[in-house]
Amino acid sequence: MNIQIFGKNKCFDTKKAERWFKERRIKFQAVDLKKQGMSLGELASVKNAVGLEAMVDSKHPDAVLVSYLASDQAKLEKLFETPALLHTPVVRNGRQATVGFCPEVWETWQ
Repeated sequence: MNIQIFGKNKCFDTKKAERWFKERRIKFQAVDLKKQGMSLGELASVKNAVGLEAMVDSKHPDAVLVSYLASDQAKLEKLFETPALLHTPVVRNGRQATVGFCPEVWETWQ
C-alpha cells in the first residue's frame, strides 16, 4: 500500500486518520494541505474516486461559491487554488481515495 494522508494541521479527523494507520503499523505519507497542497492530477484522481461534491468542506465560508461555478473543471481549479476548501482528511491509496474519516473503507485496502 502507498497511503497518502492530505490534511490540515489542526484537523481532528486528520489526526484520527493518522492514528488509525499508526495503530495498524501501516506506513503513510502525511501531507499538509496548507503548505504543499495537492496537484491538479491528484485532485482529479480523488474526484474520480469520491465525486466532486464530497471533496468540498461544507463548513468553509466559501463553500457555497464553489457550487455556483459553471463547470467541474472550474470547481476543481478553485479547490486547487484554495486547498482550505477541501474536506479533510483526503486519504489516497493509488487510484482509491476517501474524504473524511472512513476506517470501514481503509480496512478493505489491506
